[in-house]
Amino acid sequence: MSLTLREASKDTLQVKDKTYHYYSLPLAAKSLGDIARLPKSLKVLLENLLRWQDGNSITGKDIQALAGWLKNAHANREIAYRPARVLMQDFTGVPAVVDLAAMREAVKRLGGDTAKVNPLSPVDLIIDHSVTVDRFGDDEAFEENVRLEMERNHERYVFLKWGQQAFSRFSVVPPGTGICHQVNLEYLGKAVWSEQQNGEWIAYPDTLVGTDSHTTMINGLGVLGWGVGGIEAEAAMLGQPISMLIPDVVGVKLTGKLREGITATDLVLTVTQMLRKHGVVGKFVEFYGDGLDSLPLADRATIANMSPEYGATCGFFPIDAITLDYMRLSGRSEEQVELVEKYAKAQSLWRNPGDEPIFTSTLELDMNDVEASLAGPKRPQDRVALPDVPKAFAASNELEVNAAQKDRQPVDYVVNGHQYQLPDGAVVIAAITSCTNTSNPGVLMAAGLLAKKAVTLGLKQQPWVKASLAPGSKVVSDYLAKAKLTPYLDELGFNLVGYGCTTCIGNSGPLPEPIETAIKKGDLTVGAVLSGNRNFEGRIHPLVKTNWLASPPLVVAYALAGNMNINLTTDPLSHDRKGDPVYLKDIWPSAQEIARAVEQVSTEMFRKEYAEVFEGTAEWKEINVARSDTYSWQDDSTYIRLSPFFDEMQATPVPPEDIHGARILAMLGDSVTTDHISPAGSIKPDSPAGRYLQSRGVERKDFNSYGSRRGNHEVMMRGTFANIRIRNEMVPGIEGGMTRHLPGNDVISIYDAAMRYQQEKTPLAVIAGKEYGSGSSRDWAAKGPRLLGIRVVIAESFERIHRSNLIGMGILPLEFPQGVTRKTLGLTGEEKIDIVDLQNLQPGATVPVMLMRNDGRQEVVPCRCRIDTAAELTYYQNDGILHYVIRNMLK
Repeated sequence: MSLTLREASKDTLQVKDKTYHYYSLPLAAKSLGDIARLPKSLKVLLENLLRWQDGNSITGKDIQALAGWLKNAHANREIAYRPARVLMQDFTGVPAVVDLAAMREAVKRLGGDTAKVNPLSPVDLIIDHSVTVDRFGDDEAFEENVRLEMERNHERYVFLKWGQQAFSRFSVVPPGTGICHQVNLEYLGKAVWSEQQNGEWIAYPDTLVGTDSHTTMINGLGVLGWGVGGIEAEAAMLGQPISMLIPDVVGVKLTGKLREGITATDLVLTVTQMLRKHGVVGKFVEFYGDGLDSLPLADRATIANMSPEYGATCGFFPIDAITLDYMRLSGRSEEQVELVEKYAKAQSLWRNPGDEPIFTSTLELDMNDVEASLAGPKRPQDRVALPDVPKAFAASNELEVNAAQKDRQPVDYVVNGHQYQLPDGAVVIAAITSCTNTSNPGVLMAAGLLAKKAVTLGLKQQPWVKASLAPGSKVVSDYLAKAKLTPYLDELGFNLVGYGCTTCIGNSGPLPEPIETAIKKGDLTVGAVLSGNRNFEGRIHPLVKTNWLASPPLVVAYALAGNMNINLTTDPLSHDRKGDPVYLKDIWPSAQEIARAVEQVSTEMFRKEYAEVFEGTAEWKEINVARSDTYSWQDDSTYIRLSPFFDEMQATPVPPEDIHGARILAMLGDSVTTDHISPAGSIKPDSPAGRYLQSRGVERKDFNSYGSRRGNHEVMMRGTFANIRIRNEMVPGIEGGMTRHLPGNDVISIYDAAMRYQQEKTPLAVIAGKEYGSGSSRDWAAKGPRLLGIRVVIAESFERIHRSNLIGMGILPLEFPQGVTRKTLGLTGEEKIDIVDLQNLQPGATVPVMLMRNDGRQEVVPCRCRIDTAAELTYYQNDGILHYVIRNMLK
């Protein structure tokens, strides 16, 4: 009997006195053929298939198809991928644990074993999304914001503590520790994983999926990982492989070095613009070239972090000596570092000088050509060179105002007895925040050094600027303090406000009341400058219309300038004590100064801060929960409710019903983000969600955010399409979640219209343009539409994660044929839609969509089914992926 590829490839590796077994790619190549030039990211996938080969979910033909990718740098084949672990944050993690608890209820109701609803792989949930910048600008901001966070989120944290004891292999990193991706990079990520199986130590690549789109950051460490929706992550942790097509891989060759004064942020914004233009949605991106020799791991992580912004599944950096240096610096054991080196070299996963893998397509970037940049005013791929920012702001402002309003005058306001004038174009938020940049010592030290020079010259931030510093880990505070830069950042208002996502996720907190009043009174267009990765409309603050991504030192510079209309390359930032002008070039730190400051970062800092990473504060330790397999749901809770998704589920799936007479609930344009579909930020009192909370006795001050309420479907379904900046083309001239209820033509909220349609038993559709569902891996952007009664979304194109989430919730994604749009069809939103024969759907097939117009005309549009794989079709036929998982548990 011949051995399988898996059996024939097993080999051993010696690290010190320990023997590891592994599945050798070079041994497998003896049967598969030469795979030397296969992209290293695909070699990680190949090892995964080899290790999990079972003749059923993964066959020898699957492995051969992946190795055969080299023939055409493309392979049209579905594979089953099993990541080593799952990463979560609390905004997406709470609803995931709600789903797991609800699944236990469903399994119990259907006579199954609730113990089967347990993670089969390690799950780490880091609480980082809940801290809000309520207090800022003083030494007590951090403690006050932590107190408020614990007070507001106590019920959620009790629930997560219950989950930690109720589910196996499920760990929670308490609030106040750091941002999940930075904790993953600095501590959790191993590059090579190892575990005991049947008495043997098995070594294999560290891989993961995460319920946050910026999970991709870990690819900077040579760890293959990407974001998925919570529902897909839940299925993965319960043992369901991730169904995916073997991806195309775009190679990005980096050459040269960054010039003096240019930052990793400038580089990533350039890469983002370049790759978004090239088109990498659904593809892997892999970086190679001699430019990597001088690119620090923190810079690699910055570039990998913004993969969702350039549209790729991941942006992969292979393991090399720089990877090992970072692992040593961040406190990984010498045995782990040696294992990574030996394993990577044995598996040809190590980056060697001159490596030229075969790619589907390639691009080249000479890093010498990168210039100082921001991105904005509302999309991260819209890079603007620093000198062009005033012009770009003016152009965006022009779109916001009527001709009669163009010359909006400054508005007087009073703070602490002093009168100021708030100008149009004012920077009202300046935030050093986000996993993208606060994991990078170079740009953080640059911000501190710039602050030091500014304070030395007597410069101050403008009085209308809300400044904040929210590092991704406590290590950042340690090295800023060691470099003696903290006092200067404090002096300019960049006091520590918390360790978490804060402004980048929309938790910027309220602006001072006089500032908010002035903005409204003058109808001013004001800006936020943040060192984040997302600047979508309505995300940062409801009153801030333009949002700009920038490096931490530029965030400090804009806090000093206080206005987006200033050209920082030619205009003075401010004036010194003598009244002389001070320019950006006068206070920008040199590369040598930054390098000397970065030398303050030490291994001891990492080891000290991560020694008790799972312990938490005294307030966290005081949360006590009773041990139980199922959760005790509270009817009066406004945070945690038993989700209704499994209420009517039966042990046997019911075939999908055909769609007859569907009404269009919303008709949307291009680049509709998951923020537009399911906002994460503040809840307006006069919104359906706000009215619901008030009806349950919740005061406005206790609303918290949509993100924090994701454990309550009643809030979230009311918040679906409730972004204040969403534009439904069915109600031209109106911003916010409004629509027309047809045929009566009443203009009402999208939620209220959906509830009317449900009473009328009318199915619903959404029509959209390109890049529908871009942005965060937000499963509520699919769960919410499901609860509103949406059966189908027809768009020009979908972003990867959201398309998968729609299928996971039993919603059909269809794509218009090339060249056909809602505009070429002349759609008004008044049409009715029929889609039949859904029981015979096939992946990628043409689906006839019947449009019935008001005048009686009918038209068939041949749309493409964006259910891409057989596994996805199975999920759709089961009414969703979690229904499918439950039914498997019952067998």
